[in-house]
Amino acid sequence: MAKRSVNKSMVARRTGLSKPRINELTLNDTAKLRADELFLIAKAIHVDACEMLQELCGHLKLQE
Repeated sequence: MAKRSVNKSMVARRTGLSKPRINELTLNDTAKLRADELFLIAKAIHVDACEMLQELCGHLKLQE
């Protein structure tokens, strides 16, 4: 969300997620984002959920 300068209060309001949960997701590197939360946040900020997932998890690799 930081890359897009998104208002966290607006995201919380549009998604139904609590402000503390939005803060946890944006401030805590170890917070686990659920698929439904990703989908709702993507819709709220008008981005493609698949692109958002790629941005968040594109660094992950399968084990050999």
